[in-house]
Formats: sequence, C-alpha cells, structure tokens
Amino acid sequence: MARWWILLALSSSLLLADQASKLWAARTLTRAFEQEQAAALPEQVRLFFTKTKLERQRTPPVVVHPDFFNFKYLENPGAAWGLFGSLPEPVRIPFFHAISAVSIGLLAWFYSRVREGRRLLLAALGLIVGGALGNFACRLARGYVIDFIDWHWRNRYHWPTFNVADIAISVGLACLVLDVLLGFRRSSEATEPISGLSLEAPPREDAATPAVEDPVPGDCPEPL
Repeated sequence: MARWWILLALSSSLLLADQASKLWAARTLTRAFEQEQAAALPEQVRLFFTKTKLERQRTPPVVVHPDFFNFKYLENPGAAWGLFGSLPEPVRIPFFHAISAVSIGLLAWFYSRVREGRRLLLAALGLIVGGALGNFACRLARGYVIDFIDWHWRNRYHWPTFNVADIAISVGLACLVLDVLLGFRRSSEATEPISGLSLEAPPREDAATPAVEDPVPGDCPEPL
C-alpha cells in the first residue's frame, strides 16, 4: 500500500500547486477579481471556479524577462498546441472528459503493475497523473484549461503557452524515457561477458598430461 500513498501524496500536491498557480494567474492577469471586489481568499476561490471566459478582461502580460519570459493569461479549449480546440463545444467537452478519465485510469493501472524497485518509473507516473488531474479539474470546472507561462525569443517566436500541470507531465515523460534508456543499459550490461575471463572450458587433466602406466612385474630389467 505504500506505493499508493506515494502516488496520492505526489498527485494531490501537484493538483493543489497547479490550481493555486492558475488562481494566481486569474487574479493577477485579469480584472475579473477587481471588478467583483473579491478581496478575501474564500471569495476568490469561489469566483475562480464559477466565473468563466476571462480573456476579455485580461491585463497586459507581466514581463519577467523582455527577451524570453512573460506571464500571460490564456484559455485553451483544446489539448497541447490547441489541438481539437476548434471542435464544437457539445462535442469537445465530453470528448476531453472521456479522454482524461480513460488516461488517468490507464496510468493508475500501469502504476499498479510496476515493480517496487522501479522508483524512477513510479515517480514518472506520479508526475503524469498529477498533471493530468490538474488539467482535468480545469476542464470539469470551466470547459477549458488556463495557461499563463509564455516562453518566447525576443517576442517573435513563442512556445505555446503552458501551465504547471503541463510542466509536471513533461518532466514525467522525460523521466519515463530515462527509465527506459537505463533499462536498456542494464539489460546490455547483464549480457556482456566479464572482462578477463574466458568462457571456454578448461582442458581436461588427462588430455594435457598422459597417464603413466605402472610397470608390470617382470618387465623391469634385472640389475647386473
């Protein structure tokens, strides 16, 4: 049961961090909370989960570094890079709900099949589950995902805006690939012969030194 407690702690911590960061983005990068005069935290949390379509009230981006990094509020109705975001809402929302639920279920099943010693793989799956739960919670609450991290090159070439849940999923996938590569390395090292040792059988003693027969009585010459 220890592995399930680890999965619960990791995924719930990521879910909480993701939702807290999106609450910060909605409060800082839009005027919705100011217009609703939501100053207390409980009121802000209620507004965060009930008020939708805040892009029309967003403020200018917060510039962290003018050449590389901004915070910019964006609502993504699709998957990564806006994939399937143009689908009609009655089709898109149930589709993403079903995909998210099935994906989380498959990840949990795969997690249950991993051996206890595969710590890197267990951590990778925990990160992916936590990130998937963060974006799934967004879709359940409002039908889209809040993104706010904007990486760019001198404000010309922009990486698609992302969030904390996306970071957790990306790091989890990287750990998953690393675990596979380490597994290949362990397998190749296990099949290599040990250096300096020969796999040929040692020569038999009777083949290397022929046996000497005992003299038969009467064959030895008589001493003079």
